[in-house]
Amino acid sequence: MSTPHNAAVKGQIAKTVLMPGDPLRAKFIAETFLENPVQFNTVRNMFGYTGTYNGKEVSVMGSGMGMPSIGIYSYELYTQYDVENIIRIGSCGCYTADLHVYDVVLGTHAYSESSYAKIQNGYDKPTNLPSDELNDRIREAAKKVNIPMVETGIHSSDVFYREGSLDYIDEIVNVYGAKVCEMESFALFHNANQLGKKAACLLTVSDSFVTKEETTAEERQNSFTNMMKIALEAAE
Repeated sequence: MSTPHNAAVKGQIAKTVLMPGDPLRAKFIAETFLENPVQFNTVRNMFGYTGTYNGKEVSVMGSGMGMPSIGIYSYELYTQYDVENIIRIGSCGCYTADLHVYDVVLGTHAYSESSYAKIQNGYDKPTNLPSDELNDRIREAAKKVNIPMVETGIHSSDVFYREGSLDYIDEIVNVYGAKVCEMESFALFHNANQLGKKAACLLTVSDSFVTKEETTAEERQNSFTNMMKIALEAAE
């Protein structure tokens, strides 16, 4: 049975889904890394594919931008398609000088000012946690492929174009322990925790609030291969 947002039927999606925000990044991963990829979704151009990687069945699907979008897709994957693990593989900005463009980041927790979780089911805490088990698998995978990672909290924001002073960054870094920012992981972690599933978030730094370094849209789509390799290795 399909959903309003996903044309797949049960059995077409693997137990582990890698979820970039950009559907074209999902297409790139499927065509570059997966053996015999089969496309299961084109609804709203949110491309999804299932194939194998080193003999393991893996799916990859875009999530779109922001918590409402990944909230819909991840909830349906968990509840309608029997998915057990979702690894978000996205881009992020960094708030501190010790991080640089192309660094790979593993999220230890997600902080957000968002009302997503409270409205979804009354959860009113400002942080959500990933799966310890899935994070441990990612750590082992990173060691196996010899790719360094930085571990830190993530700031999941509802707003990309935030006006005014950047003074808020100090509190986010020092109080909530989040050195990077993106817009999805808080909702993904919340859905997984409420549904008894597993979620993790691997990010690649695409721009810096400190040095003003930044990558192009094409680089974000096609060049963030280190986090892709780690996530594929961690899939089971």
